[in-house]
Amino acid sequence: MNFIRFSDLCAQGLVKGRRVFIRADLNVPQDDRGHITEDTRIRASIPCIQLALDAGAAVMVTSHLGRPTEGQFKPEDSLAPVAKRLGELMQREVPLKSGWVDGVDVAPGQLVLLENCRVNPGEKKNNEALARKMAALCDIFVHDAFGTAHRAEASTYGIAQFAKVACAGPLLAAEMDAISKALANPKRPLVAIVAGSKVSTKLTILKALAGKVDQLIVGGGIANTFMLANGLPIGKSLAERELLDEARAVMAAMKARGAEVPVPTDVVTAKSFSADAPATVKAATEVADDDLILDIGPQTAKKLADQLMAAGTIVWNGPVGVFEFAAFEGGTKAIAQAIAASPAFSIAGGGDTLAAIAKYGIEKDVGYISTGGGAFLEVLEGKTLPAFEILQKRAAG
Repeated sequence: MNFIRFSDLCAQGLVKGRRVFIRADLNVPQDDRGHITEDTRIRASIPCIQLALDAGAAVMVTSHLGRPTEGQFKPEDSLAPVAKRLGELMQREVPLKSGWVDGVDVAPGQLVLLENCRVNPGEKKNNEALARKMAALCDIFVHDAFGTAHRAEASTYGIAQFAKVACAGPLLAAEMDAISKALANPKRPLVAIVAGSKVSTKLTILKALAGKVDQLIVGGGIANTFMLANGLPIGKSLAERELLDEARAVMAAMKARGAEVPVPTDVVTAKSFSADAPATVKAATEVADDDLILDIGPQTAKKLADQLMAAGTIVWNGPVGVFEFAAFEGGTKAIAQAIAASPAFSIAGGGDTLAAIAKYGIEKDVGYISTGGGAFLEVLEGKTLPAFEILQKRAAG
């Protein structure tokens, strides 16, 4: 992907004395009293902000927080807790400015946080007048919020359209590089793991990947639907019987290319969905009518781990079993450990996937961990994200 990198502009001395507008993702969780409970996104945004300050820029940063109603600012919509935490982490005062659309007073070397951008009327619909006003505030627009890259809003797309210079911050650039490496120019074999409770929520992803990958590993409730489509018994396990034809179409598309959807040969079952339910390993052909499939079996896990060890590129979205329960974590743990040990370039994303990565302590062994959530899923669906599109357009002149 061809786009302008903010780090390059800084290295070339093109940022000194300039007004820089950074769209960050500071949408952090808070408790009922408005205290931040987890500050990863704030910490992740600091390198871009520090880069701009070190380069001698006048720095403005904004983000959305929660789901405010446009034009109706409420105290709980305020970025005040974020300003406080950002100030603590950066060891400097971070003034918070509201009503900023018509002008911001900020000098080189200074940093101001601009109040919740989603409160501005016209933000979500990418209102052109609003976008032009935002663009007029700066010399350089920096998009550093991958979590919003799939939305064409005034503070993510419109401003990039009209700003004098539009570029990617280090967080967004890293996502663009990793996605390009994993999907646009992958080292083969390319193996994708797509797991979750329902085929319907991941169907477009499965169809898109069926035309690209060499192995498509399905897990969770999705695997149950594929097992059923293969004529295997699944007992009372979660599955979508109305999507059996869709599952067969995905398998046929893969087979036609000499690729494969490996279906479990053994599974871990229980009679009830609970952490203390006795776990039984069974051949996939011997699942009883009152069984629930809650994980892949050790034989299947070993086969998949071997495939991952031989892969060139791995894309991982979703645990393959109920890994929150110790008796049913074997499959996900084996997959996680194989990804960690594999020489392949790996990219992983999605909330449950991140939880599994943290549980098994393999953060440093995954090539790239995407924090994008919905944006990551849309990339897997084969969609071009609005943020990528506009930044590539601007780079092309």
